[in-house]
This record gives sequence, structure tokens and C-alpha cells, in this order.
Amino acid sequence: MSREASGAEAVAEPVSGPRAVARGAASPTLARLAAERARAIGCEDIPAAVVAAAKDQLLDQLGVGLVASTLANARALTAAVPRLGAGGASTALGLKEPLPAASAALRNGALMHALEFDGTHAAAIVHGGSVAAPAALAMAEAAGASGPALLRAFVLGWEFHIRLGLAAPGRFQERGFQLTAVGGPFAAALIAGLLLDLPARALTHALGIAGSQASGVFEFVFEGATVKALHAGWAAHAGLVAAELARAGMTGPSTILEGPHGFYRAYAGASAAPEQLRALLDGFGRDWHLPEVAAKQYPCCHYIQPFLECLATLIGQGLDSRAIRELRCEVPRGEEFLICEPWERKLRPGSAYEAKFSLPYALAALMVDRRVTVETFEGAARPDLIEAARRVSWVPMADGGFPERFRARVTVTTAAGETLACEVDDMLGGPRRPLPRSAIHDKFRSNAARALEAGAAEAVFEAVARMDSAASCRALTDALRRVGGPA
Repeated sequence: MSREASGAEAVAEPVSGPRAVARGAASPTLARLAAERARAIGCEDIPAAVVAAAKDQLLDQLGVGLVASTLANARALTAAVPRLGAGGASTALGLKEPLPAASAALRNGALMHALEFDGTHAAAIVHGGSVAAPAALAMAEAAGASGPALLRAFVLGWEFHIRLGLAAPGRFQERGFQLTAVGGPFAAALIAGLLLDLPARALTHALGIAGSQASGVFEFVFEGATVKALHAGWAAHAGLVAAELARAGMTGPSTILEGPHGFYRAYAGASAAPEQLRALLDGFGRDWHLPEVAAKQYPCCHYIQPFLECLATLIGQGLDSRAIRELRCEVPRGEEFLICEPWERKLRPGSAYEAKFSLPYALAALMVDRRVTVETFEGAARPDLIEAARRVSWVPMADGGFPERFRARVTVTTAAGETLACEVDDMLGGPRRPLPRSAIHDKFRSNAARALEAGAAEAVFEAVARMDSAASCRALTDALRRVGGPA
């Protein structure tokens, strides 16, 4: 595993010949194929550009989880998770004392997903980093794994999660499921199984067991319930438990992904998806999707990000946001159920947390405050922002191209009757318009410094930078336990 790479480097390299999986006359089940191919990919087979992307994403996830640990919404997790088991050896973000691996994965995944500040693979529509990072960190620490082993498991679990979504893009969401939640246990089980060095047969069983632990519906959006954070945390927890059960001898169906009552038919109603996944797994270890993951600028739903960029662009060009009479948004079809419907509820969210999924409220915050931060979505919904949200309207965008890209068109009419418009063809931070690495690093430092004592954020940064040559994860986890942000 090479140490660094620029974004310009190629990210498609073949798995080396001796490690390649031999193809027999009969095709293996998808779970078995995923297990065999993942086990065959070594640290040295992962391109340098993918390693660099993985480090940046791991930093981003850790920073988001750390800042979340300082906020009021984390109090329930802080109180509840230690009751599920004490002791253990795995680091829990925001706490000095370790927890059992599955409990740490639960807490850390929920924190990383709680703020809607975590990265997204847009085409697969999945926040897989909030599953992969906590699963890899907790199990690597519990198993005493090396830094390269942690990075390898993180990369391969994330890549597998993306492939689960690319095989049926948008189909899970159409049926009311979030892929982060229902696909996450498979990714976490793969990660944990690799770190435990489970043989292919046991790893296949772990994936089969994970299928019976997959859960997570979109009903939270209608009340802004904070349970959405658990969509990542519980998935990470479930995957670790599945791997441990398989290691102990429990079995799961090897046809969990393609079977008549399996994952794709039950959750996506997509009978063609298994063959799509088989084709995607043929490129596992050769084709890399991790560098496509989009980092967020704002702590709210990814669908809202390009609309905020449009308004911020107009303000930057001289628009006085106080003079906006009407702000009309064209929203790509497929996004409206989450950020626009029901519209009256989006105009008057029940809490600031619920407003993370409200297009008008987020835009109102930028109009009134000229910024959108983690504090924007803490506590009660603000009356002044609810009032400003009334100036926002929306219509469907016929040519949106969702989910391949996240587009936005905004038209502003001022009190003086002037009309201004801005269009974003895809979100900033995605593969077509990546954020500079320096911006991702600055975001990490800003977030982590709020939770850690002086110097600890930089220690985390340096530990992640050296992860692909570290004999253990100790430098990273020691730094993460230096809890105590600015007074």
C-alpha cells in the first residue's frame, strides 16, 4: 500500500495474478464471491490514489463524529451505549474510556451520521463511510490489527457497500429503505471478517447473518426523529456481531443477496440487481469507486447542498439576502420526497434537527445568518428562519439526472423586481467537482478541535497520514481519547 497519491493518478489496477480468484464451472453465490474476492485483495493491490482518498475520508468521518459528540443530540447516546456493555478495548468518540467493539461501533457510527455532515457516494446513494469507519476502527482495535489492515478493511467494506447500491440505484429509496442502513450490515460484516481473518466460508456466513440484521426505513423524515443516526451506527454494530457469530460457528444463507427472499428482492424489488452486482464484483480489486465519494460543505441533507451553493454564489456576487422576495428552486425528481414533502411540514419543521431535511429552512438560514453551521440545526426551530422559509418555493426539475448527479437551479426575485438565477450541474465535493484536499483537512481540524484537547487533533491527523505504515492503531486511538475541547 503506497503512502500518498495525487488525485490525478490512475485508480484502476488489476489484482495481481497469484491473488486472483480462480473461476470454476459453477458460479459461486454472491456472498461467497464477495468474500473470496475481498480476501484476495491485499494492501499492496490498492492503488495509491485510493489510499489517499481513504485517508481523507477517514479523517472526515472522525472529525464529524468528534464534533457531534459535543452537541446536545449526543447526550442520549452518551447515556445509553455504556449500558449495553462496559469494558472492552475499542475507542468511543468523545469518551476517555473504551467500550466493547460492537458498542463503540454503534456509538461512533451514530455520531458520524447524526449531523448529516458525512460523505456520500452519490450514484449509489449511500453514506457508507459512517458504517465503514466505525466498524474498521472498533474491530481493528479489538483485534490488535495493523494500520494497513485497518485501511484495507475500510476500503474494501466501503467499496462493497457502494457496489450494493450501484446494482439497484434508487430502488431501495423508492421502497422506503435507506441503503446506508439496510446495506451497511453487509459492509461492516465484511470489514470485521477481514480484520478477524475469517476464512471465505465463515466470511460468507457472516454476510448471510448480516442479512437478517438489516433494517432502516425513511419514516424518520416525517418527524425529524433522531433515530436516523442509528442507521449507520446500528449497521456497524450488526456487522461486527455477525462476524463474531460466524467465527463462533453460526451459519447464514449464502444466497442472502440473490435468493427469492433475499436482499434485493425484499428491499429493492429488483430481480435484475443480483446479476448487476455479479458484474460489479468482477471488477472488485480492479475498479475503484472510493475516490468518487463526495464530501459535504454543510451539515444537512446532501440533496440540499447544491441549492445552498447556488444561493451562496448569488450572495457572493452582491445579492442582499434581506431583499429576497421569492426564491424558487427547481428540484430533480427523486429528491423531493426527502427535502420538499410534505411542503407545509418542511416550512415549519418540528425541530432544528428535522430541518436538516428541509430545503426551505436551510436556505432561510443562509438568507438570514449568511452561514450554515452545526449550530443551525441544534435545538428548537427558529421562528425567524421559519418566517424566512416562506419566501422559498419549488417545482420539479424534469432534466435533473438524479441520482447520477445532484443538480440545482435557483431563481431569486428581489423586492425591487430584479431577477437573478444560478445553476449548479452537480454538487461541489463530488467526483466531477472535488473539494481540494486542503478543504477536507481544514474541515477535520475545525471539527476535531471542538472535542479534543490542544494538540490532539493534529496528532489524529498525523496518525491517519501514517496509517499505511503503522504497526498498530495505537497512535490514532490514543489521540482520539484525549477528550476535552476548548473551555
